[in-house]
Amino acid sequence: MDITEILHSHAEEGFSFNPVSVPIYETSIFSFKTFEEFQNSLLNEFEAHLYSRGKNPTAEIVERKVAALEKAEDAKLFASGIAAISAATMAFLKSGDHVICVRDAYGWTNKLFSSYLKRFGVEVTFVDGMTLEDFARNTRTNTRLFFLESPTTFTFRLQDLVSIANFAKEHNIKTVIDNTWATPIFQNPVEFGIDIVVHSASKYIGGHSDVVAGVVIGRKEDIRYIFNTEFMNIGATIGPFEAWLLLRGLRTIHIRMQKHMENTLKVIDYLETVPEVEEIFYPFYPKHPQYELAKKQMRGGSGLFSIKLRVKSLESIVTFTNSLKIFRRAVSWGGYESLVMPYAVTNKDGLTEKNKMVRFHIGLENPDLLINDLQGAFQAMRKAKP
Repeated sequence: MDITEILHSHAEEGFSFNPVSVPIYETSIFSFKTFEEFQNSLLNEFEAHLYSRGKNPTAEIVERKVAALEKAEDAKLFASGIAAISAATMAFLKSGDHVICVRDAYGWTNKLFSSYLKRFGVEVTFVDGMTLEDFARNTRTNTRLFFLESPTTFTFRLQDLVSIANFAKEHNIKTVIDNTWATPIFQNPVEFGIDIVVHSASKYIGGHSDVVAGVVIGRKEDIRYIFNTEFMNIGATIGPFEAWLLLRGLRTIHIRMQKHMENTLKVIDYLETVPEVEEIFYPFYPKHPQYELAKKQMRGGSGLFSIKLRVKSLESIVTFTNSLKIFRRAVSWGGYESLVMPYAVTNKDGLTEKNKMVRFHIGLENPDLLINDLQGAFQAMRKAKP
């Protein structure tokens, strides 16, 4: 199915008065004409509209569209990205199981695996994940799940999805991937054999920095299982209005993602000329060590990347960050606006190698303005240099 058909018409038929914009079903419950209808819905809440904690028509349309974009069978929206990640992993784990997770994943993903799951007797091994061997040599007889994030946060390391998915299937291991960075526009892990895809829909799916949400995508049997074991019990339900905001964002995601990439490549071309930039971390930067794998697995890249600065003091990074006028200092990413986040804001460890890294999100502004802003910040950093 063509992307425009998915985004602008798929699953939007059948509403009263033929609205162009899908109605917001701002209701907590649904009523029934008969005892029989009531009973059938109560006994099959995965399929029926009974209570909006389980299924809501506005959210359902978003789920159908995202599943279609990811070339998967079904999807389920959650109240946040980490809620989606937690449900997609905990549904398939029990005490005594072992997980392999990529290192440098999203911070709350790291906390889920490094501390939270320990309370329930789940063991976790963290790997760089840049080769299949990282997974193969750490796989145990009780390994039940691989958690992937390709590319990873801040360091932008990729995993070879085909080889990992094939290995996992041979060993009856579930695979879950965070595909937030690439979005369904640029990467479809299900096509490579990955079982379950998760997104922080707060990012590019929403696209406007005004909604917090998550989504889990995969085979219908897996989504039903997650619905019954985690979603309904935990209750991390998205509201109808938030779902409608996601639907609005989806209408332009294919246009926005192309512009994010176009702007990012122009900014990176400039940064490559800056002597204070020691390294650039972006999968579609030709000097990225996994550039060929990026081209093989993805159709394009988003607006998020990192650089490593050649500095001798943390104060230089502080000056650089504070001198930016257009870039906003904030967490998250995926909206119109360009953002900056030095890794050093996450800790008080001084000038470590990792604290020399600065992450940028390139938005939809005129890239020349962004480059001028960066030029001014680098000039300010040079003037303040001791």
